[in-house]
Amino acid sequence: MSAAEQLLSSYREQQGQEIAVGEWLLIDQARIDAFAQATGDLQWIHIDPQRAAVESPYQSTIAHGFLTLSLLPLLTQANAPGQFEKNYPGMRLRVNYGLNKVRFPAPVKPGDRLRARTSVQAAAMAGNGVEIVYLLTIEIDGNDKPACVAEQVVRVYP
Repeated sequence: MSAAEQLLSSYREQQGQEIAVGEWLLIDQARIDAFAQATGDLQWIHIDPQRAAVESPYQSTIAHGFLTLSLLPLLTQANAPGQFEKNYPGMRLRVNYGLNKVRFPAPVKPGDRLRARTSVQAAAMAGNGVEIVYLLTIEIDGNDKPACVAEQVVRVYP
């Protein structure tokens, strides 16, 4: 059995199961402001705490949904040293292939803490590699609704 077939078998066994829960990450206004500057999304609801306190339905600034999405590698530790070898034995390369669905059910406010929960939804051969679909749920500490729910598609190659 090839390394790709072994990996496929391993991920199929985990289908429907939660495989990881990340560490909490504090989201502060400085991170929100830096993201706004980097992306050019300078809408007041993200960067003007005084105006947001008065005019926003959240009575606070909120993080960009795309900021939360951009934190997936950090929140899942997907690219942390040693993680690749642990999660994808026999593979040399992992490619972010995209997202099937993304939703932002709850806003993230400065001072909120986020973490990712990762489940395996599906795995299949993709050429000489393996395509894995993860369900990622980004939780907000103390909130019943998640900040983000996304299906991420990755491909790994021997």
